[in-house]
Amino acid sequence: MILSGAAGTVYSIYDIARGRGVLIESVARESPLQPLHIREGDAIWRIDGRRVYSVADIDQVIKNSPDQTNLTVSVISQGEHLERPGLIVTNAIRKQPSPSGIVGRNPTHRFRASGWTRHYETYSEILQILAQLALGLALANFKNHGLNLRSKLAATAFALLALGIALTAMRTVLVALAIGVCMISVRALVRRARVLSFAGICLLLAVGAFVVYQARAQRALSLQDPSSSLRREVARVGLSRMMLHPVFGHGMDAMHVHWTEWGFPGTDMLHLHSTPLQLAFDRGLPALFFWLWIMWIFWRTASRGEKLLRDSSDTNRYGVLLGASGAVAGFFASSLVNYNFGDGEVALVFWWLMGIVVVLSEMTREPTGRQRYANSI
Repeated sequence: MILSGAAGTVYSIYDIARGRGVLIESVARESPLQPLHIREGDAIWRIDGRRVYSVADIDQVIKNSPDQTNLTVSVISQGEHLERPGLIVTNAIRKQPSPSGIVGRNPTHRFRASGWTRHYETYSEILQILAQLALGLALANFKNHGLNLRSKLAATAFALLALGIALTAMRTVLVALAIGVCMISVRALVRRARVLSFAGICLLLAVGAFVVYQARAQRALSLQDPSSSLRREVARVGLSRMMLHPVFGHGMDAMHVHWTEWGFPGTDMLHLHSTPLQLAFDRGLPALFFWLWIMWIFWRTASRGEKLLRDSSDTNRYGVLLGASGAVAGFFASSLVNYNFGDGEVALVFWWLMGIVVVLSEMTREPTGRQRYANSI
């Protein structure tokens, strides 16, 4: 898992250097893309899930589509990935010399890395968990064996994974990574090493801030961009309705059915961008409290197991539990402003990590008197 994440970062660097799609220079008045509000400076990089690299590719997809086909156009606008359905293909459009009606030549390099996933949010959340595990293994090996090959490899993997998170320009996950690293550093390092670790965190946040400045909309660093404003408004509406159904919630996906009726802004149906808020809104406050209990038990199990193995020679088990304590803290911090628990791929990695923590923690427990008696027979 850690190796695949590091490979994803290497691919992301290549992907950004190569560029994506076609940067639009002009859109004709009669272009079928006009209703999709695609403008100069945007980039089209997929049509109905198929990657395109030139205007000729876009025109070919339109020409090969049957009459009245509704195509979805994947657009990169100010670094954000947007899905714009509604490109209706007609026979008249297909007969045009350039059915798309756009002019563009070069790819865009201004986008947020998504590695081997379809979305940068999914990618960054998975990398956050893997980065903490890599750091835990690096520090455990360094503590027990010095600067050996394993500690160097794990540290290199952590650096690549952290860089991958920075390239996604996910502000919340960058902060979550910093919180997890701080927790791991406090638990595993002495005073001078902690200072170096905190300096490294500051460097990482600086790199992440530069990527956010380059890849995202203006004023994204000050949280005054359209994305931040939309999140605040959606959360405000969700909070205002939460106590209407506090026990059982409004029901799964009910907000999508009643989006406009309940006063949610815009036409893009999203979610509340917060795991606690979404759980309370959909399933009620009891579900929220149950989820908080799971998170607390998960973190306590990992931290207790790590503490028991702190002076042990079992380096790998100690390293995984050390990294898991930081990963859970980072995951929880990110969940406050990201609906990461609602992402199937991220949730799969979360449960995978929980299973590993439970198994390793059970192995570290001291046997009871009855167990010692049974083992002696």
